[in-house]
Amino acid sequence: MYKTIVVHVNGSAGQDARVRASAVLANAFDAHLVGSAATGISWFDYSLLVGSMGAPMMPESDFSGMRTAVQARLAQFATDVQRRGVASFETRMIEDDARFALLLESRYADLVVVSREAEPATAPGLPVQARGLPEYIALHGARPVLVVPPGWHDQALPGTAVVGWDGSLQALRAISAALPLLQLADGVKLALINPDSMADMHGDEPGADMALHLARHGVKVEVVLETTGSSTGDALMGVARQHGAGLLVTGAFGHSRYREFVLGGVTRALLATSATPLLIAH
Repeated sequence: MYKTIVVHVNGSAGQDARVRASAVLANAFDAHLVGSAATGISWFDYSLLVGSMGAPMMPESDFSGMRTAVQARLAQFATDVQRRGVASFETRMIEDDARFALLLESRYADLVVVSREAEPATAPGLPVQARGLPEYIALHGARPVLVVPPGWHDQALPGTAVVGWDGSLQALRAISAALPLLQLADGVKLALINPDSMADMHGDEPGADMALHLARHGVKVEVVLETTGSSTGDALMGVARQHGAGLLVTGAFGHSRYREFVLGGVTRALLATSATPLLIAH
């Protein structure tokens, strides 16, 4: 069960969609909803911006303006979720970069909700937002991330869910993290893309063991085998479109390079173009 859900609040174009989605889930699971907003700069960072002669490189009024803008957005968030019937919620302002703020909040939550876009644009009164927020939280954190496309507007969530299964640990973790939603779904399509190419991962009857595992958890599951020349990401999105899915679940793949995680092609493609809410876990 999801009992604490954190949603990113920053006033961007995608905020309305992700707040709507997080409110739907909070109501479905009787969960506590946390609106998390970051100023984009910590007090320590601010102190470093003060010149050696005491002349500030960034006026304190500008820093105060950032905090005021964040507080206004959090107040609007509170109004929005109240209107959507969320019984338990709170707002938190964190003096830090959005990536680190959400990573901190995720430690004490069951699910983090962000937008699909990287949000590179500057919102009025706030510094430039961190790029690659969904993948950063998924690859560096221990909690699943729900990535909501900007056009999402009160569609069924989860409705029918499509789960990408390739036998990997990442996919297994995503399925485990999504289990509360999969149990709530009208039906689950366990999608295996070109399973013959990975016979050692799937066995004689691809998907059968995972389908049985999910069924024992009360999930209404059907195995879908796709043989295609398209990329795995495109194939999964195709299955989601075909079944009118309200949720797509997949592992987040990445590898370490220069001490940072870099996404694999499938995850990158889904984050860039999926029109379906995407739950990822690493």
